[in-house]
Amino acid sequence: MKMKWTFLSLIMVSIVALTGCESLMVLDPKGPQAQTQANVIWISIATMAFVVIVVFALLIFIITKYRASKQSDDYEPPHIEGNPIVESIIVGIPVLIIIFLSIVTVKSNYEVEATPKGYENQEPLIIYASSSNWKWHFSYPEENIETVNYLYIPTDRALEFKLYSYGPITSFWVPQLGGQKYAMSDMVTTLHLAATVPGEYMGRNANFSGKGFAENTFQVKAMPESEFNKWVEEVKTTADPLTEEKFNELLEPGHLGQLTFSGTHLEFLPPPEGEHGGHNHGSSDSHKDSEDVHSGHQHDSDQESNEKDSEHHHN
Repeated sequence: MKMKWTFLSLIMVSIVALTGCESLMVLDPKGPQAQTQANVIWISIATMAFVVIVVFALLIFIITKYRASKQSDDYEPPHIEGNPIVESIIVGIPVLIIIFLSIVTVKSNYEVEATPKGYENQEPLIIYASSSNWKWHFSYPEENIETVNYLYIPTDRALEFKLYSYGPITSFWVPQLGGQKYAMSDMVTTLHLAATVPGEYMGRNANFSGKGFAENTFQVKAMPESEFNKWVEEVKTTADPLTEEKFNELLEPGHLGQLTFSGTHLEFLPPPEGEHGGHNHGSSDSHKDSEDVHSGHQHDSDQESNEKDSEHHHN
């Protein structure tokens, strides 16, 4: 009796933990990419539930049909050889399930890595999202504005995020709009999203990056494009300009509230892409210093080689 109540309690706790007071954000999509990923999750859950139900049904059938019975002491069960049909089924079905889930996963990966369906012929809104300890910087190069720790986006428009980091590796994630993607210091990764429903959504860094990781979050507000354009014009006329000195202050480790600027840091500190990509990205002065050092080492090496040649000819 005690075990029964313990088992029922575990079931109830599991149900409460899985449902909660609100729906899981990843299962409450507000964009086509998130919808694709939610569908894959539901397909996986349904497949696993089918497997569990079938296995437990077979278990109950077997232990009921072949339970211990009163046989004579000298009873010997008949010798049974392997059954090719049964063995083919128990091996073939798991293989088919894996193939099915693999096809679903690969197909969905290609979908979420591309421009959302229905937005292929639309010009995307490009946003450079860069992280620092422990903040998010959002640069709108076409609109020439920048925000910190909050993001405004238009609905029903393709969004193309360019992700990189000014510190450790982070992961940009807005669960109701799509999956996470890493932001790194030596390269730019691209994430395609879109929002179909106006509203406010939670975004965060999904990769542990130090003691301030837990508060490394940002707010996302999706609105009709007319409201978005009005907000852009308001920022251009009212926000303070972003200077290089101010941006260097923002990069210092710590937490900040929501900030808004006219202009972007892309002008004086470009992202690590193109000629600025790779391990040598950074200011032009540091790149020049690196070249000077390399030239100096090369000059010393050539001079040492010439001295050795002269000594050899002299001998």
